[in-house]
Amino acid sequence: MKIGIVGKGGVGKTTLSALISKAYAERGKRVVAIDTDSNPNLGISLGLTLEEAEAIPVIPRRLVLGTDAGTSPTELLAEYGRTTESGVRILSAMRVDQAGAGCTCSSHASVRSILGAALEEEADVTLVDMEAGLEHLSRSGGTLAYADVLVAIMEPSRKSVITVARTVALADELGIPRTVGVGNKARLPADAEFFEKQCAEHGVELAAVIPYHADVVEADRAGSGLASGNGAEVREAVERLLDFLDGVPVG
Repeated sequence: MKIGIVGKGGVGKTTLSALISKAYAERGKRVVAIDTDSNPNLGISLGLTLEEAEAIPVIPRRLVLGTDAGTSPTELLAEYGRTTESGVRILSAMRVDQAGAGCTCSSHASVRSILGAALEEEADVTLVDMEAGLEHLSRSGGTLAYADVLVAIMEPSRKSVITVARTVALADELGIPRTVGVGNKARLPADAEFFEKQCAEHGVELAAVIPYHADVVEADRAGSGLASGNGAEVREAVERLLDFLDGVPVG
């Protein structure tokens, strides 16, 4: 399964990307997580130190995978991938270290190439933590055109749900088979009811609601991943999301 995690800035994409990746790894799946943020933090959420995360080599912008390209998925992961303590292997697709360094269009093309390649020999689940916004769906070809499912993260606000509704429309145009919404930071039960009502109104399939939890907030403030044993209600909600995603047809 190839999963794209999308949504507005600040909705919790990276935190949930890490939790989903770890949960799949705990189920015995081989997981590759790709960080496409120009200010990458997925490695930290997966348990790496800042120094370890910043040492992950960035995939070359012009890299293209495939039988005719000279680079196989196995070679890609061996050279550019790093394994975290949870067993999730992480790739860094882009990083902006200098002002005026130019656009990241070719980096997005590399991600599209990776998703289009036959990764099944190396990964049961490939997850892409996308940059905030909708640009990756409007680019020529679409960065996430080869995804099996988009998981669009929402906060309990009408604007956030509307953004996901726009995401659904763009994903349909790209031919992505399934796009679902996930409500995050929900103070139950009021926010869960809000997500259900707004998603129904705007035509968004609601896959799960993740509760607000102080443990997640503290982990974010500390610049670390959610510690083992913390945030039990959040982890339970993520497990329910995985059960939902496992029922989504792929291929």
